[in-house]
Amino acid sequence: MPAPPAGPGVTPPFAAPPTEGRNTRLWLGLGAGALAVLLCCGGGGAAVVGLAVTGVQAVREQGRAVSTDYYRALVERKYGAAYDQLCDDAQRRESRREFERRVAAEPQIATFRVGDVDAVSLNVPVDVTYTGGRQDRQEVTLGQDQQTGGMEVCGVS
Repeated sequence: MPAPPAGPGVTPPFAAPPTEGRNTRLWLGLGAGALAVLLCCGGGGAAVVGLAVTGVQAVREQGRAVSTDYYRALVERKYGAAYDQLCDDAQRRESRREFERRVAAEPQIATFRVGDVDAVSLNVPVDVTYTGGRQDRQEVTLGQDQQTGGMEVCGVS
C-alpha cells in the first residue's frame, strides 16, 4: 500500500529564514524615521521663528518709513501728501480740506527725529523741533490698511 499524502503539519523541505539581525534592522528603521520627523518639525519650527522675527522687523521698518514720510510732508508743507499717509478712520474724522487748514494753522515743524516703533502697540515716538526753537515729543499711532496691508498714521498725540 502506498504512503498517505503529506498533510498539515508536515515540515517543509527547506530551512527556515534566519532570525538574527531583525531587531537591528527594526531599530535602524525606527531611528531613521524619528530623525526624518525631527528634521521636518525642527525645520518647520525654525521657519516659524524666522517668519516671526522677519515680520516684526518689517513692521518696524514700515512704521518708521510711514512716520518719516508723514513728518517730512509736514516740514515741506505738503499737507495733501501728509493727509495721504493717514488711515481711513482718520480721513473719515477729518476731510482733506479740514486737515490742511488745521495743520497750516499749527506751529510749523522745522526738524524731527523718528524713534523706534513699538511692534506690540504700534506707537512711534517722534521728537519735533518747531521753527521758533521749541521742542516737543509726539506719539504717532499706526494702523494697518486692511486692503494693502501697509502701515498708516492713525493719530498723533
